[in-house]
Amino acid sequence: MQQTVVLTNLHWMFLFWVIVVIVAMAFRKDPLIPCVLGLFTVGWAFKGSLVGGITTIFNALIVAGNEFWGIIVVISLIVALSKLLSETGADYLVMSPAAKLMVNADVAFWVLGFAMLIASWFFWPSPATALIGAIMVPVAIRAGLPALGAAVAMNLFGHGIALSTDYVIQGAPTITAKAAGFASPAPLISASIPLAITMGLVTTIVAYIMVKRDIKANPHIIAEQQAALKVAEKRKLNSVAYFLAIATPIAFLLDVVAMLTLQLRGGDATALLGGTAVIILAVGSLLQHGVEGLEKITDYIRDGFMFGIKIFAPVIIIGGFFFMGKGELAVGILGKGATGFLEDFGVAISQTIPLNNIFVALITLATGIIVGLDGSGFSPLPLVGSVAATFGQALPIDKATLAALGQIGGVWTGGGTIIPWAVIPVAAITGVNPIDLARRNLIPVVIGFIVTTIVAVILM
Repeated sequence: MQQTVVLTNLHWMFLFWVIVVIVAMAFRKDPLIPCVLGLFTVGWAFKGSLVGGITTIFNALIVAGNEFWGIIVVISLIVALSKLLSETGADYLVMSPAAKLMVNADVAFWVLGFAMLIASWFFWPSPATALIGAIMVPVAIRAGLPALGAAVAMNLFGHGIALSTDYVIQGAPTITAKAAGFASPAPLISASIPLAITMGLVTTIVAYIMVKRDIKANPHIIAEQQAALKVAEKRKLNSVAYFLAIATPIAFLLDVVAMLTLQLRGGDATALLGGTAVIILAVGSLLQHGVEGLEKITDYIRDGFMFGIKIFAPVIIIGGFFFMGKGELAVGILGKGATGFLEDFGVAISQTIPLNNIFVALITLATGIIVGLDGSGFSPLPLVGSVAATFGQALPIDKATLAALGQIGGVWTGGGTIIPWAVIPVAAITGVNPIDLARRNLIPVVIGFIVTTIVAVILM
């Protein structure tokens, strides 16, 4: 029998700040100050002292930092490696074979999309956008694909499918899983597979049909774009570029094989990827720069960590606040006697309001979408994970599936597919208007949300 929960003033204070955070994000404002004020006031009220409120802020950042540090490191190392590959021209060699496959607009759309998907899984969408944009977009346009169609393919496959699944680096599922109360991202990754397949198939097929319609309606657009293309810069490639172009994909492919055969998950899988990236980076730096590589690798690492910290700095503060909603993490932030505020709300709601799978699925998806409006794919993840944990306490449902649905809603929105201020990188590199790109993505993504939510309700 479920234990009765009594909601205290602390619970209502925490809920007030949750609402403030959501409203701030809905208005495209950074929610960091509301999160800090929430930590301060709840900590002050819980510990009964001003000093207690101040220390709660720091404790929350430490707890969140400890939870996310492994992912921050591996992403930073991957970005550092991508800078070496770009500088040597190895990235060009890796992508050139795929570029040769694009013989017409139909093939170009899917080859460009899947190349973006694979590159984003291993290097994240931000570096992948520059890589794919520089090498493959001109080829795709010459094959007859409109620049807007190329941007749509890159967006949906990279910032949509790849970032919302993140199966290789596992940044997104790790954050969501931690907030949902899982020790590792494995349950969430497993639960997300049918949802990711549904969302990916629906959005890309609908988008492809719309791109084909555009080409038929305006055949002159291709000629205009081709005329506007700049001549691709000839790269001077040396033996190091060829070595890295071969060694890097083989090394990461072997990592994936090792993960599958040795059942490496969570932190172990992250450690394998991070270690591999460091080894390739070190060897590549020495081969490319000789003795100067001892100094040059420092620049790569520094640039990589600057990127990683830039991405995760706000997520740590947001995560620290929402971690007060999870029992054991709340204890680390507030101290002995702390309770998971969101978990308690879940139990209380189940005792007063009749809930069902459809209701909780819609609420979780809407939460991810609303919070994702700030243009950050990762900002919604601590909240949607906490929401899934909350409803998981209230109903006998699969909270991993629920959390995966919220993650899809948050990342597809904030990660850069349907809001103009989030699609700017892809829009810039393909030379299209970000508003046009977001508008073109909207119908496929909304249809995808509807179908994926139906699948999630059935699976829960």
